[in-house]
Amino acid sequence: MHAFDVLGDPVRRRILELLADGEQAAGAISAIVQEEFGISQPGVSQHLRVLRENGFATVRAEGTRRLYAVDPAPLREVDVWLERYRRFWTPHLDALATELARGKRARRMAGESGGASGAEPVKPGSVPERGR
Repeated sequence: MHAFDVLGDPVRRRILELLADGEQAAGAISAIVQEEFGISQPGVSQHLRVLRENGFATVRAEGTRRLYAVDPAPLREVDVWLERYRRFWTPHLDALATELARGKRARRMAGESGGASGAEPVKPGSVPERGR
């Protein structure tokens, strides 16, 4: 099964979220997932099996309990695949961060000067003109 097929299921994503917090007993995982998704214990076991068989989770026995942990290896493969698209967004997100900081600074300065900055208010959705 392809990594995105495994991750495409919301139940499996939720199980991975639980495992990201650390090793979890199968019973604890099952109780949470049953409550949140309304599926049976065998259904949860099936999702755990898919995660295990596709390398997303490991399991070890401790007495009568089965403890699951996330295995990050397949997630690294997904991260590598996403890197191509992350490169597209990074400059845009950096520009957004710059604009947010600029707006925050302008609001702070306007507050310090009693709001009399002399600048026209910017309407939502418009782009303010930059000084030349």
